[in-house]
Amino acid sequence: MAEAKRIDGKAFAEGLRGRVADQVRELKDSHNLSPGLAVVLVGNDPASEIYVRNKNKMCAEAGIKSFEHKLPDETTQKELLTLIDGLNGDPAVNGILVQLPLPDHIDEQAVLAEIDPGKDVDGFHVYNAGKLATGVPGLVPCTPLGCLMLIKEQLGDDLSGLRAMVLGRSNIVGKPMAALLLREHCTVTIAHSRTRDLAAECARADILVAAVGRAHMVKGDWIKPGATVIDVGINRLAPDADGKSKLAGDVDYQEAAAVAGAITPVPGGVGPMTIACLLRNTVAAACAQNDVEVPEG
Repeated sequence: MAEAKRIDGKAFAEGLRGRVADQVRELKDSHNLSPGLAVVLVGNDPASEIYVRNKNKMCAEAGIKSFEHKLPDETTQKELLTLIDGLNGDPAVNGILVQLPLPDHIDEQAVLAEIDPGKDVDGFHVYNAGKLATGVPGLVPCTPLGCLMLIKEQLGDDLSGLRAMVLGRSNIVGKPMAALLLREHCTVTIAHSRTRDLAAECARADILVAAVGRAHMVKGDWIKPGATVIDVGINRLAPDADGKSKLAGDVDYQEAAAVAGAITPVPGGVGPMTIACLLRNTVAAACAQNDVEVPEG
């Protein structure tokens, strides 16, 4: 069997960001509407700082206004909630993203609950989670949305009847991913640390989405021949002899690529889609708040 097709998430995300930029120009020209995204970063986590910088850069490239609020680690929960309340009421801000993780002294769920659901472009508010679970249109978490786009790019828009395995049950990826696949009429299984005979369960799937945070956990013999494999994992391996540390997915790429029909690499697969979908959600939120139809794109 030939090696699996490499799903180029970086190229797909670039195209999506281009379409978002076209939508932003259309909104400005036709409705004098300029979407705005507020990003809140508490503390000095290096990975989060890099991520926020990338978001700001891509907002600028798409023509979306970016409002950055960088707060010290000692910021109190009350101070953070007050800031979010102000952003909720700011008409220039259409989307609010609070970068996770937060410092230990801040209740993450309380913070997410404070965000106006209509501005919750991460899709983490329980209101948006409930809409997704019940099939009502709303703001969808960015990473699962990006995964679904990549799946459809490979398999087409009709996923009806396909067996889908979601490996991982987090609120950020696993559960919303399963809900999205159910909405596409897949037969969906969610597996986790207590699933019995995990490898055999995975090997039944036409679509396998791995999001467990364990490097190279999914082996080649876990994959159904010809399956589409979406690897959400981003795991930093121990430094090699030269002191360099590489990123690895949850899937053993070399083994899986010998069996699968298509597979996302790490890096360059799902990761770029997350920010692209964040920009897409910001445009959708801006349109909904201003009773404007989302431009085609």
